[in-house]
Amino acid sequence: MPPSPKSLPFDEYVIHDATALAELVRTGEVTPAELLETAIVRAEAVNPQLNAIVTPLYDKGRAMTKELPETGPFRGVPFLLKDLELEWAGTPMKSGCRGYQNYVSTADSEVIKRLKAAGLVFFGKTNTPEFGLTPYTESKLYGPARNPWKQTHSPGGSSGGSAVAVAAGIVPAATASDGGGSIRIPASCCGLFGLKPSKGRVTLGPRFGELWNGAVTGLAVTRSVRDSAALLDAIAGPMPGDPYFLPAPERPFREEVGREPDKLRIAFSTQPLMPGQMVDPECIRAVQETARLLEKLGHSVDEIPLPYEKTIVTEAFFVNVLSETAATLRELGEYLGRPVRRDDVELNTWAQARLAEGFSAADLAYQKRRWNTLNRSMGKLHETYDLFLSPTLPRPPIAIGTFQNKSSEERLLKLVDSLGGLKYLKGSKTVDDLAERSLGYISFTVITNMTGQPSMSVPLHWSADGLPIGVMFAAKLGDEATLFRLASQLEQERPWFMKRPSL
Repeated sequence: MPPSPKSLPFDEYVIHDATALAELVRTGEVTPAELLETAIVRAEAVNPQLNAIVTPLYDKGRAMTKELPETGPFRGVPFLLKDLELEWAGTPMKSGCRGYQNYVSTADSEVIKRLKAAGLVFFGKTNTPEFGLTPYTESKLYGPARNPWKQTHSPGGSSGGSAVAVAAGIVPAATASDGGGSIRIPASCCGLFGLKPSKGRVTLGPRFGELWNGAVTGLAVTRSVRDSAALLDAIAGPMPGDPYFLPAPERPFREEVGREPDKLRIAFSTQPLMPGQMVDPECIRAVQETARLLEKLGHSVDEIPLPYEKTIVTEAFFVNVLSETAATLRELGEYLGRPVRRDDVELNTWAQARLAEGFSAADLAYQKRRWNTLNRSMGKLHETYDLFLSPTLPRPPIAIGTFQNKSSEERLLKLVDSLGGLKYLKGSKTVDDLAERSLGYISFTVITNMTGQPSMSVPLHWSADGLPIGVMFAAKLGDEATLFRLASQLEQERPWFMKRPSL
């Protein structure tokens, strides 16, 4: 449906963030319905080539524009939901999985209720890999989401569809979740701002108390810092029965934006975590240029070795991923009313769940205790430094298909599985290689999922061939305020809002 004559032209729509669009609605310059039609027209124009939105829900969005709360910081702003974890009553939630093709949510998640109260207008769900298990968005069910900066390349994952939609100008913000980097990775790949809140800041209820042993949390990908801050204000806080709790911040996070940060003590490292792994020179340059900018802004910056070691990721976190995958398939079986079959899920998902059978409850408990080693290492670092700076990723956005199995690997996995041998691969070089390959790409981001610290990717660098490269900051647990203050300062010093891909 074309926009009405009063609808905001796209060229004007795209120069506003969500906060500014809400102000246009508040002052009567545009209606929520007109904004939504602008967003839908943009989606129809670019989504066929980008595959960001996998479940269009335009009519439900149109209905929402007629039932908005009288007030709310984002009243009337078009918005998209990642198709994972967040339940919106009456809508499908497929989680990138064939087995959930017919699943329809029966109740709203608490965060959905809070986003509705903020006045946002949902009109679709975005592409995600199966169960959010990969840092790229290429599920068998949906197909790959494509990076609007270079469509042969990945937007990252697992919140890849949300990042594509925001970078392409369909919406100014969309939900994202993060269990190993899934907010910050697509933010980095798509030239956006992405902040992962502290563990306990945002509820996963009522369906979940915690996921991935507390590693998972959620917020959004946005083009402006103030939108992320205001969205966190809108959704932060526990609900009864949550396993984690953080005190309320000293002031709303939106008020931190524009507030001058103190002189900060910042440590940085570009050292690779995996033996033999190279950090791309462009990613190193991004951090080094950021360090110089920070010094220019009056902050103290020191280069240090990585304050943690490889096996914390390749062993302690990897066992967590395997066990959670197995638990996820058990839940899928309960939904289906029968045991899960290999063709219900992707081969790699199936293989991870079967491999988990080779580990004992004692293995999982032991590796989870090792997370404490990482917590103490980062705690010690923050006794000296306010923030830790690193690359978000060890390389620029990857080409689509880079991490897909080779045909020989597919055949081997199927053969070993047919012989019942996957669970016996525990401790083998095959598993070690799998862990390094699957986790090497997220070796910088996953650390703060394990510690629960807040962390953000800031779009301060573009490669020579025009691909975005983010840099990442981590703060101590509960200190999102310092991150928002610094991000706002960097946004003013090196504006990125008007950098958009040509589409």
